[in-house]
Amino acid sequence: MRKGFVYIMSNKNRTTFYIGVTNAIKRRTLEHKTGNGSAFTKKYNLVDLVHYEIIEGMAECIQREKQLKNWHRDWKINLIKESNPEMVDLAADWYVKVGGQLVIARGK
Repeated sequence: MRKGFVYIMSNKNRTTFYIGVTNAIKRRTLEHKTGNGSAFTKKYNLVDLVHYEIIEGMAECIQREKQLKNWHRDWKINLIKESNPEMVDLAADWYVKVGGQLVIARGK
């Protein structure tokens, strides 16, 4: 069974959240950070990864994504703060700029 990720992106002020599913968290987060993730994340500048869960099986990931999308905002914030109390960008050190372009850092 293939592992997947359910993740939450946010803007700098933590006023808007996006919940998504992927099988490659670093690649998908990079897409959001460079404006290629989704129209919604690009529109609201949701470039900070504030939460992610590793889940066995993509069907289970999609099920969890749907569950989280139905949660109230406060529940989502509480979930994030359980593992990330300061709500910092968990992917802040995953990338480096090379020739003006953001790429996945080696060894991260």
